[in-house]
Amino acid sequence: MERTLFLELFQPFAQYRNPFTFYYAQTFPLPPKSTIIGMLQNATGRYYDPAFWALKLSVHGGFESSFENYQSLIMGRVTLRTLGGNVALMNRGRRLYGLGPKSQRYPVVQQELFNGRIYLFLRGDENIIMEISTALRRMPKVLSLGRSEDIIFIKNDLSIKPSESAEVKRDLWLTYPTYILSETKGGEKFPLKNQKYPVYSLPLKVQFENKVGENFVPVKSKAEISKKTERRTEFGKVIHTGYDYTIHLREGSKVNIETHKVTLSDGTDKIFKILTDYGWL
Repeated sequence: MERTLFLELFQPFAQYRNPFTFYYAQTFPLPPKSTIIGMLQNATGRYYDPAFWALKLSVHGGFESSFENYQSLIMGRVTLRTLGGNVALMNRGRRLYGLGPKSQRYPVVQQELFNGRIYLFLRGDENIIMEISTALRRMPKVLSLGRSEDIIFIKNDLSIKPSESAEVKRDLWLTYPTYILSETKGGEKFPLKNQKYPVYSLPLKVQFENKVGENFVPVKSKAEISKKTERRTEFGKVIHTGYDYTIHLREGSKVNIETHKVTLSDGTDKIFKILTDYGWL
């Protein structure tokens, strides 16, 4: 049996790294599905559990502003080595810290987001949804979304009743920025008329796997991680909309939407519209 959960989050700072950018570290405007699922696995203590990837996510909200932060970062793989009886972090044959020559740092301009209000809709197996809700209400640790320093504050946690689907033709008005899949898994493209929205290749699933014989088996705990573990990432193309945007559909096309009315932590009622076929990641 499925259940839908609504989460209202506040995040002072964030950087959801776009992996396709290098010397300029661009951030996605909203957290991708892979980042959110990782946070939920961390909250419940079910690290790497592949059952979480079956959850559907609809992401809404935005940040007040963005800025650029100039940093010196280590490029490449970081490994552990034993030197003189001590364990040391190494990069390109040199220590990250301590005495002697250090690993080279490289200047990188990093885009960051400021003052974010994020609204998440989670849909999936009732047992997993209830486990997430319980874990978030009794958090044993401070949670982050993105980098380890990008902490979040959970302002609201509501169980949402199923919403009836309505058919929309011609245009659709959205209050908050959101992600829309550019096409379904079946290959049906979103019937967008006005091609003016930014498009991102978003990580939708990140799974760690170990090779057993000729097959790859998903990792289910930290104890199963080794140097030979492979990380497999699945990307999907999404459209990012803005605040109070009207989406115009191609002539003769139609889409189905779900309308959810929720009460936020400040007592105000807000309406969120989710495209049935394209709004769930």
